[in-house]
Amino acid sequence: MAHGGAPTEVSKSHSEILQSSAELRSAAPRPQLRWLWKNYQYVLAFYFAIQEINRDDHLLPNKSLGFQLYNALASHSFTLLNALHWLTGDHSLTPNYRCQTRSKSVVVLAGTSSVFSAEMGTILELYKIPQLTYGPFDPMLNDKKQFPSLYQMATSDSSLARAMISLLLRFGWTWVGLLVSDDMRGEQFHQDIQAEMVKRGVCLAFAIKLPETKTMYENSDSSFLYWLSISSANVHILYSCGHIGICRPNVSLENVPGHIDMLTVSDSSYFVYNAVYAVAHALHRVFLEKEEMVFPEDTAQALILPWQLHPLLRTTQFTNNAGDHVSLHKATPHQEHYNIQNIVNFPAGLRVMVNIGKFSSGSGRDQDLVIREDMIEWPVAFKETPTSVCSQSCGPGFRKRPEEGSAVCCYTCVSCAEGEISNQTDAEQCIQCSELEYTNNEKTHCLPKLVTFLAFEDSLGMALACMALTLTLLTVMGLGVFVKHQDTPIVKANNRNLSYILLISLLLCFLCSFLFIGHLNTATCLLRQITFSLVFTVAVSAVLAKTITVVLAFKAMKLGRTMRRLLVSGAPNAVIPICFFIQLTHCAIWLTTSPPFVDRDAHPEHGHIILLCNEGSITAFYCVLGFLGSLALGTFTVAFLARKLPDTFNEAKFLTFSMLVFCSVWVTFLPVSQSTKGKVMVAVEVFSILASGTGLLGCIFAPKCYIILIKPERNLFKSFKKTTNSKGV
Repeated sequence: MAHGGAPTEVSKSHSEILQSSAELRSAAPRPQLRWLWKNYQYVLAFYFAIQEINRDDHLLPNKSLGFQLYNALASHSFTLLNALHWLTGDHSLTPNYRCQTRSKSVVVLAGTSSVFSAEMGTILELYKIPQLTYGPFDPMLNDKKQFPSLYQMATSDSSLARAMISLLLRFGWTWVGLLVSDDMRGEQFHQDIQAEMVKRGVCLAFAIKLPETKTMYENSDSSFLYWLSISSANVHILYSCGHIGICRPNVSLENVPGHIDMLTVSDSSYFVYNAVYAVAHALHRVFLEKEEMVFPEDTAQALILPWQLHPLLRTTQFTNNAGDHVSLHKATPHQEHYNIQNIVNFPAGLRVMVNIGKFSSGSGRDQDLVIREDMIEWPVAFKETPTSVCSQSCGPGFRKRPEEGSAVCCYTCVSCAEGEISNQTDAEQCIQCSELEYTNNEKTHCLPKLVTFLAFEDSLGMALACMALTLTLLTVMGLGVFVKHQDTPIVKANNRNLSYILLISLLLCFLCSFLFIGHLNTATCLLRQITFSLVFTVAVSAVLAKTITVVLAFKAMKLGRTMRRLLVSGAPNAVIPICFFIQLTHCAIWLTTSPPFVDRDAHPEHGHIILLCNEGSITAFYCVLGFLGSLALGTFTVAFLARKLPDTFNEAKFLTFSMLVFCSVWVTFLPVSQSTKGKVMVAVEVFSILASGTGLLGCIFAPKCYIILIKPERNLFKSFKKTTNSKGV
């Protein structure tokens, strides 16, 4: 048996059948040698397997395996020293020359080093001697064109990278350093684990290639310690980097605080055990075939040549005593298993590898990883599970913002924007809440927005409703006073029919304000603006008709019969239906093209959805308001021009003042409505309706009601005539 070096012999039935090797490395070209317990384990596993087979009555019955054991030094100069010595049987090392009398072994088991196995394979291929390696799988050695006689006991490490990444993520280690051997095997592992890191969100702080055949920490190889000292990564992965030997003074990983080393060494003892059994099964088949071909009377021992084992080794499959399926045919599907071991330090420098878990390739999920965290013994410096991250985790409410030019694991935590949340740690992007939701203060949850509108239950809505109801009652009372005293001079002198129309329209104006309060529906949205515009058109046109009547009454006294005819015929009253019909046409076009509808506004107030009426066609809406504004402005202009007419005949001053109040209210409403949102804007519009209606009611009818109810002596025809004569009209 040879580990990283030359072969030893294994014999069966006194014939030399099996060759293997074990290695005892020196730490450097120094006189001091160091005993490596691991290599001794390989010899024990080798010897244990042979003893088991020799005691087995079913496998190679009546035959015994023999062996030779050779040591090999970790040096290019002496790699093939013992191999040539075994092949020639002499220390002269003459190629193709044999001085030994015994036959050579037919199989060689050679070490854990890929470089050594490749060098051994080159010379053994000359003799077609099978070579079984018990080191980790190396894709270079799997090239059958270059190494047709070499068999690797280890299976492909195709799942090793995934196993390592699963282990890293189990402890939250996303920022790691990588040290691999400077050979094809190390390069392949580097590519595999880097590809897996990209998929799983793990980053490399650094990657260093170290010579595989040299002992780590030699003077020429200690430059990588610089990277360990300056790197922020607390976890390092070592893969196929040789062995830790005698260090130069004051150089050791123990001098680098806060670092964890993950040793990725395959269980070669297990492969040694399986290799011996694989050879035994192949030999068993060889002997069976030879016994079938030999006559019974021929008692000579059948001669086995090394090349005869190749077809049998390629097809050898068996189940070992541990219940695992073993096959040298690498195309056979298999499940890969990896043990996870923890280095436990004992007094006197004793270090023991303790199994704390395992990884089995299967469904491709992290459930393949089983680990007993309670069995882990961290170094004394750690009071809890160590961390290794480039940037601290971003908690809920934050997202990761990558740093330009840095690895994806290096980022800055930024708070989610308004209206966005993150409810998990290390969120890549924040989640946008819907328009019907808003974020809590921590920006971790989307909460449903409260639907609000100007409700009767609100203090503002209740106040406006009470105001509208009070004004409605006052209007009804005023209308009742005028009806009761309809035959009095003051009612007749102010055109009682127009007064009735104006009072009724004001009554409807106050009542239409209730359409703006309460829960919205399609009917209220259609009626509120239409009713408001039509009723106020009637009210303002009635004021215009009263103003024209006053002007005509004054002019009739001076201009004669024509003016009297116009006044008696009631021509000024025609203003009301004309204006009403024009406004009605506007409203009909509005309702036909794009009528108002119930809408939601989720943006004006945080945490609230404003239920409002969308006006539909903005053009039609402003046409309606424009006509009403033009009518009000025209009425104010006529009333203002007639303000100096004698008070006895008309109410021009009161009409002028009422229209001044009306126009002032709505001119003020326009900018205020643009600066308010939601139910406040609706409240402002309701208040404007009530205020403008109150201006008309108070300025036009309050003085008359005062005379009718408080000063009835002034509401007599004699008093009226006396006052008229005193004005000289």
